[in-house]
Amino acid sequence: MTAAVMSRFRLAVVQLQVGSVKADNLSRARRLVKEAAGQGSRVVLLPECFNSPYGTNYFSSYAEKIPGESTQVLSEAAKESKVYLVGGSIPEEDSGKFYNTCAVFNPDGEMLLKHRKIHLFDIDVPGKIRFQESETLSPGSSLSMFDTPFCKVGVGICYDMRFAELAQLYSRKGCQLLVYPGAFNMTTGPAHWELLQRARAVDNQVFVATASPARDEAASYVAWGHSSVVNPWGDVISKAGAEETILYADIDLQCLADIRQQIPITSQRRDDLYTVTTAKDRSG
Repeated sequence: MTAAVMSRFRLAVVQLQVGSVKADNLSRARRLVKEAAGQGSRVVLLPECFNSPYGTNYFSSYAEKIPGESTQVLSEAAKESKVYLVGGSIPEEDSGKFYNTCAVFNPDGEMLLKHRKIHLFDIDVPGKIRFQESETLSPGSSLSMFDTPFCKVGVGICYDMRFAELAQLYSRKGCQLLVYPGAFNMTTGPAHWELLQRARAVDNQVFVATASPARDEAASYVAWGHSSVVNPWGDVISKAGAEETILYADIDLQCLADIRQQIPITSQRRDDLYTVTTAKDRSG
């Protein structure tokens, strides 16, 4: 593959209609990954909780070990479609604890990483929404990045996107694409979903992609939808509505390089005055 080809690749975001039957969710996801690959996609992103309804009353009953049924399907889908597959997230059970976990697979079907949601979604907006992931889930404790022939990718899940420090760390560690499977709701979605994506993209001069479940008005938790891809200039280059769909975006890394040259914030940071580091970096 030449350098010219390497500087561009097609990303697909699957905005999946998630129901209560796990086998149906897995089958639909696998079919749509294959469809996305057939359209030339090299990286495919699934939504948060793609194999189960989203809600604290569902996490324990749908939870699996990793590897398990759902990650086996993801592995097979990545291998048969020859794509890097960011497997949204699933409820994971490990040693009696539950996590909201994203597994990523390479085109050989090998699991590259699993990212456990770092920041749990505990909010209370009076009269609109109260949700406490911590009633059921435990938080992850590590950053998650993986390499492709195109670029390095940083992974977060939904509420992780609200924390600018995580995106800054990913950018400083060489990521050019940040992916966030997420399920913002009908209160936070219209207000902050696109705003946060554009902020993370502009602040760090990276591409940002988000994958939401399709909207189900009958669900106990109604997702906003509107999966998107944002470029380093802050432009929304591809966006879905509320329905199930596959969203495509051509990721142009030369565009990213040009923007970083035109507005060179990386070299202009005042590391003598401030810095964002991980606890591990600080401890040496």
